[in-house]
Amino acid sequence: TATPQGPVAGTGQGRDGRRGRGSAGPGPALTLPPPRWRRRQARGALGSGLDKATGTLLYNAAARLRDPKHLGFLVGYIARRQILTDLQLGAALEYLRSHPLEPLDTGDFERACGVGVCVTPEQIEEAVEAVIGEHRAELLAQRYHFNMGLLMGEARSWLRWADGKTIKNEVDLQVLHLLGPKTEADLEKKPKVMWRHETGNWDGENYKTEGYVVTPNTMALLKQHLAITGGQVRTRFPPEPNGILHIGHAKAINFNFGYAKANGGVCFLRYDDTNPEKEEEKYFTAIREMVEWLGYQPYAVTHASDYFDQLYTWALELIRRGQAYVCHQKVEEIKGHNPPPSPWRDRPVEESLLLFEDMRKGKFGEGEATLRMKLMMEDGKMDPVAYRVKFTPHHRTGDKWCIYPTYDYTHCLCDSIEHITHSLCTKEFQARRSSYFWLCNALDVYCPVQWEYGRLNLLYTVVSKRKIIRLVETGAVRDWDDPRLFTLTALRRRGFPPEAINNFCARVGVTVAQATMEPHLLEACVREVLNEQAPRAMAVLEPLKVTITNFPAPKALEVLVPNFPADESRGFHKVPFKPTVYIEETDFREEVDKGYKRLAPGQPVGLRHAGYVIAVQNVIKDASGRVIELEVTCTKSDVSEKPKAFIHWVSEPLACEVRLYERLFLHKNPEDPSEVPGGFLSDLNPDSLRVVHNAMVDSSVLSARPFDKFQFERLGYFSVDPDSEGERMVFNRTVTLKEDPGKA
Repeated sequence: TATPQGPVAGTGQGRDGRRGRGSAGPGPALTLPPPRWRRRQARGALGSGLDKATGTLLYNAAARLRDPKHLGFLVGYIARRQILTDLQLGAALEYLRSHPLEPLDTGDFERACGVGVCVTPEQIEEAVEAVIGEHRAELLAQRYHFNMGLLMGEARSWLRWADGKTIKNEVDLQVLHLLGPKTEADLEKKPKVMWRHETGNWDGENYKTEGYVVTPNTMALLKQHLAITGGQVRTRFPPEPNGILHIGHAKAINFNFGYAKANGGVCFLRYDDTNPEKEEEKYFTAIREMVEWLGYQPYAVTHASDYFDQLYTWALELIRRGQAYVCHQKVEEIKGHNPPPSPWRDRPVEESLLLFEDMRKGKFGEGEATLRMKLMMEDGKMDPVAYRVKFTPHHRTGDKWCIYPTYDYTHCLCDSIEHITHSLCTKEFQARRSSYFWLCNALDVYCPVQWEYGRLNLLYTVVSKRKIIRLVETGAVRDWDDPRLFTLTALRRRGFPPEAINNFCARVGVTVAQATMEPHLLEACVREVLNEQAPRAMAVLEPLKVTITNFPAPKALEVLVPNFPADESRGFHKVPFKPTVYIEETDFREEVDKGYKRLAPGQPVGLRHAGYVIAVQNVIKDASGRVIELEVTCTKSDVSEKPKAFIHWVSEPLACEVRLYERLFLHKNPEDPSEVPGGFLSDLNPDSLRVVHNAMVDSSVLSARPFDKFQFERLGYFSVDPDSEGERMVFNRTVTLKEDPGKA
């Protein structure tokens, strides 16, 4: 076996008498990739790994098939090694799902799954050779930029039951033999091209996405789609109008609108208004406001209800094609992963058509009949419901309908109608991908591609609509826009700028994995934006009166305060400076500790922006011994020794209310029973809100409007709350100036 087995130098002949595939002649022929028989030897050296493969097949079968009777049947075939590949397993699962009732015909099953079919390495090698021969010119021109998946797909079409990995290895070996090793030019990334108009070909690889079902009519439908869209990327953001958007939706908005914008495309805002019982006008309004607040303008605002007539027509067609039926099982009967099969699954088409018409006319009560589709989803859900009876008027269609389509039926068809190119959704919808593709293909309409990504969650909060409603009902929060929540309306009310939310979503990125983030990471983005956007002002939360006994002027002075001290070119505002000022109680101590640098007897401080230093002359206390006033003297800061510190102050201030917010929950995962056994309502932080009723702020903020933002020097960033009335202003603390170390 150690004897060299390469082509004979100078002849181009191998030792088996076959001509080598390299050029004849000495030298180079010895360095070419091996001929066919050596590739076989290399494949044999890889080892079979059959035990591991069998175990993997058994695991996948158990995970993907919920019917225990059929599962035992399938396991027998795997254990006897009659089903050997993932391809055969997929065909077996599809067969079992489409034959849930009748006794199985083992002969028919085995033919459908390729049981007993043996594809030899020689057959694979010859098929790949033939395919490469057909595309040889393109391969030589494009080299490794050629779509190798096309070679695999064509070889697979010749040999249906060939192992995919074996085909790939053969393609790799033969392409390497034809083209040689990759060059630097081969390693350069190919520029991304969207639609190629002259051919109608989708170079973005959408229809080649794993799991996408290509039918004989797919390319014709794609060509029609191209004629309508002109190759434009189209996405959509499809919220249900039964609640307020939250931080997770911000990621979805950014991804859908952002992806379209980055590719010169458009994004629809489409309300999934198929459940009239839970939909309210205020949700429609709030959703659009939040999309626009984040800086995005929908290409069009549409509703699932816009297409109710077309959806109903398609439902009739689905029944006629034998792919849907009217069922009378109760909701509780079809819940879970292994419900009993419907006894009405095989009822005649004509009967289902008549009964569906009776459903539309209101002849069935709610829960007495549904229209179900004939398929099994990835999560084991059998025959999902397409239509159900609901005697609830719709906010847009009134009493026209008493049957309403479900998400599983509506979503993909609305995407098809609007010619969406990328149906972007969170990972939990992956279990609906097969139904998405199945339904479009069952009706023979344009089928977009669904792409899933990981959702965004935050610790120390809940975003479930049901749980937020419970928080409102129990009085734990005021409403959906309570600034302690992480709904978008709440974040806006608290003062979070939309740019910060968008920046946070960008930093989280888009991956398949779910992202669960600490709130302080979002707060860091808020500080970055507000540091550049929020003008400075001075306010005191716990005022202590200070009387300047030697005030340097007979009347009030005006002090110029820069709006942004680091960039005085951005302007100033004026504040009055009078003999009476107010400072924070915490900025004075009667006894000085080591390291304490603020005001104390014998320790003067400077007043920010005023140009004066004050020194304690007299401390005035009430009957209980509490300090209620200080009498001080002042000197120009440029003629005395530089003070150790400068403190903020107000004079002739506006009284205001300040709301200080902390986390609503005490634990990171308030919904986790292992962390919070008593449930999320038992985990409320009693100190999540502290209201300061008698705070003071300088008069420069008097003209501020709701949602205007300021940095109160030395205190944090604050936003004007809509509860403000006239001169009685209310401020929400958005974030502190620095991150609390205890939150990290």
